[in-house]
Amino acid sequence: MLRLIRFLRPYVLMILLIFGLLFAQAMADLALPEAMSGIVNVGLQQKGIADAIPEALRTVELDRLLLLVPAADRAAVDAAYRRLDPEALPAADRDRLLARYPILASESVAVWDPPAETDREALQAVLARAIALRQGLASGMAGFGGMGGTGGTGGTGGTGGFPSLPAGTDLIEVVEQLPEAQRDALLAKAAEAMAGLSDSLLLQTASVWIAGEYEACGMDLVAIQNRYILAQGGYMMLLALIAAACTIAVGYLSALVAAGLSRDLRRQVFRKVEGFSSAEFDKFSTASLITRSTNDIQQIQMMLVMLLRILFYAPMMAIGGVVKVVAAQASMTWIIGMAVGALLTLIVLVFTVAMPRFKRIQKLVDKLNLVTREILSGLMVIRAFNTRRREEERFDGVNGELTRTTLFVTRIMVLMMPVMMLIMNGTTLLIVWTGALKIDAGTLQIGDMMAFLQYAMQIIMSFLMVSFVFFMLPRASVSAERIGEVLDTAPTILDPAEPRAFPDGAPGRLEFRDVGFRYPGADENVLCRLSFVAEPGKTTAIIGGTGSGKSTIVQLVPRFYDVTEGAILLDGIDIREVRQRDLRARIGYVPQRGILFSGDARSNVAFGRPDATDDEVDRALHVAQASEFVEAHKEGTAMAISQGGVNVSGGQRQRLSIARALAVQPDLFLFDDSFSALDFRTDAALRKALREETASATVLVVAQRIGTILHADRILVLDDGRLVGTGTHRELLDTCPLYREIALSQLSEEELAG
Repeated sequence: MLRLIRFLRPYVLMILLIFGLLFAQAMADLALPEAMSGIVNVGLQQKGIADAIPEALRTVELDRLLLLVPAADRAAVDAAYRRLDPEALPAADRDRLLARYPILASESVAVWDPPAETDREALQAVLARAIALRQGLASGMAGFGGMGGTGGTGGTGGTGGFPSLPAGTDLIEVVEQLPEAQRDALLAKAAEAMAGLSDSLLLQTASVWIAGEYEACGMDLVAIQNRYILAQGGYMMLLALIAAACTIAVGYLSALVAAGLSRDLRRQVFRKVEGFSSAEFDKFSTASLITRSTNDIQQIQMMLVMLLRILFYAPMMAIGGVVKVVAAQASMTWIIGMAVGALLTLIVLVFTVAMPRFKRIQKLVDKLNLVTREILSGLMVIRAFNTRRREEERFDGVNGELTRTTLFVTRIMVLMMPVMMLIMNGTTLLIVWTGALKIDAGTLQIGDMMAFLQYAMQIIMSFLMVSFVFFMLPRASVSAERIGEVLDTAPTILDPAEPRAFPDGAPGRLEFRDVGFRYPGADENVLCRLSFVAEPGKTTAIIGGTGSGKSTIVQLVPRFYDVTEGAILLDGIDIREVRQRDLRARIGYVPQRGILFSGDARSNVAFGRPDATDDEVDRALHVAQASEFVEAHKEGTAMAISQGGVNVSGGQRQRLSIARALAVQPDLFLFDDSFSALDFRTDAALRKALREETASATVLVVAQRIGTILHADRILVLDDGRLVGTGTHRELLDTCPLYREIALSQLSEEELAG
């Protein structure tokens, strides 16, 4: 997989942009539970009161609060409030102030108006504790420094210095009457008792008192609550829109990068395969190359989309969620630890079992493509020999094995999902159970528990998303290795570093000089010390038994393979010393099996020379004896040709292939048994026309039929890769027993004599 990273270089900026968008999305998603917690805790439970600093309160209550504030902070708290007297309201602000604080009509009010240098956070902590203590004293609750309840008579009694008091007495009135030293001592003792209370619990307690004070001032509590909820809801809506926009942008950019990489890989694989010699094609089957160029690259494309959208995003969410959880409720993080541990154990087990099967699936897809292609290509032969049942069984065997392997992997994935859901739901239940106990104990707020639950789900889902990526990774990794194998395969036939050029006007003289050749991986040579010369203006024919090496000779000339020993020279230059395109530009090659491309007759004839004129195309068709059936078609040279030429006969394919070679007007013609599908009349007419058309060119013909090469200027007889005879037809009949044997197997004595 790593070997393909270099293909991502053109997309680095886009990937960085994706990373930035994912970071913004993660931050927005992580902020949502906290905002939701604020709606529950502040908007619903605290009636929209977000902190422990009252916006306004009655002056008499401010004075009482100041008694409960530590002496060091009293001046700062007092300076933060502006006291409004009903009799001295500014005329310009009177109506507005009365509308906001109706109690101003009869009672003075203190309004929050701090100096610029005021430390709001510090004063909030001070006021939260003072208001909580004020609440306790107002309700006569015990536990605030030993105050409250009843005690003995006299002096200090049993209530921390208070005389016996009736139940329900507002102790703040008693505190007001105490000497300052005794009051400070009692407040210090109360502060010690409150030290264990959390900030959230202090804020919740303070909000109850502040809400009561707002009501006493005549303020609209419903409006305050609605304002906070709407503001927080709008903030959540904004976060959701940001996250949605980032998700859409990331999806688009990820698809763009993945599709671009897929296109680049297909292009590189195609270019690489175009440069392969026959030796490389022997290594990779056609079915395998098709699978690698389609299915394998598609797997990489899908994997890259998942990597860009999930593998960057999930760790951000997991780490961010853990940070938020630890900061908010560190005492409950063990629950998430248990859930993540269980998930990782499950993922490792499934990964260990499934990964070998993913690798096997890709190999089976290759095999299925190979069998399918082979059956479809040979369908007519299968029908002719009535072997459909056997081929069906062969296909079913491969298809069934692929199905069983895929089902095995799918069942593991299907089993994994319910187990993961069980872990998630068990985690939810445990969080709710533990959170409820903490809420009951007063150490946790409902909104905080809900936020913790959402963060826990985000963390767990992050691990789940990463696990899905890792389940796709093995298959994509196998595909990447298979693509890498093609891209890393070094072609065995390369152009020289300093190529030579053919001289201008070179006639096309071909010479084999002590040529030996062995196929890659073979133990023995196919050709042994083969030497001959094919002269311009003459036809050199090659004949021999099956497997004697005839077609191999033809494939060595265009450098489909390179010789193992010796050299092949064209106009005195070793063909390995010139560029392949320069060499092949001088060759007109007609393969043993005529290959046509989808299009029309004209495009196929002009395939090697797209700039050929209509007259040149027509002449090539005429010489190749193809004009008859082409002109008979209503569309003429525009007649449609299907892929592989399946809509024309074998003889017509051969004639169009010959016309394609003639249109190039080369110096050297290579005919690899290219007349085998022609009838004798067409063969004779074609050979006569070729003699005129190729009068100045070098012609090398491989043939199985003696009748095709009777009039060749020179005939080479091969036997087991060795040259056992050379000469004209007449000479070989007398000097070469093998040639005479082949000739007598095809023609009678009278025909040979004639």
